[in-house]
Amino acid sequence: MTSWPQPTRKDHEAFCQVEEWRRVRDARGRTGTHHVTYELDLVDGRILRTRISHPVDRTGYGQSIWKHILRDQLDVDEPAFWSCVQDGVKPARGTPEPPAAALPADLVHMLITRVGLAESEVAGMSKDEAVARLQRYWTESS
Repeated sequence: MTSWPQPTRKDHEAFCQVEEWRRVRDARGRTGTHHVTYELDLVDGRILRTRISHPVDRTGYGQSIWKHILRDQLDVDEPAFWSCVQDGVKPARGTPEPPAAALPADLVHMLITRVGLAESEVAGMSKDEAVARLQRYWTESS
């Protein structure tokens, strides 16, 4: 079993910053607010919300509150949390990755508007095919 350092408020905030959570509330200048609040919009429509007690410092979390924060607020396991905080690796949250061979938008635009190809035809092309087709257009039209 891997042993992790004791998580702190500072680690919690670092996680939110690396994953680019939106800071929605802070403790500065507001009476009755003793937390810094972050939100993260997920592709499935959920909005995660986490609160960090103020001040955000090296104060550690107890085991039961930490398990609650990981499960119910951050929606990650401990390895994903520490990978994010220590190595800057954002948790995999099902965000679709663009295909490696996606055609550049300007190439698609030129094939449709200049060459006159149908969108469905362009969608079925590899990058090499699309470039070759555009080059053929330029060669034939000069």
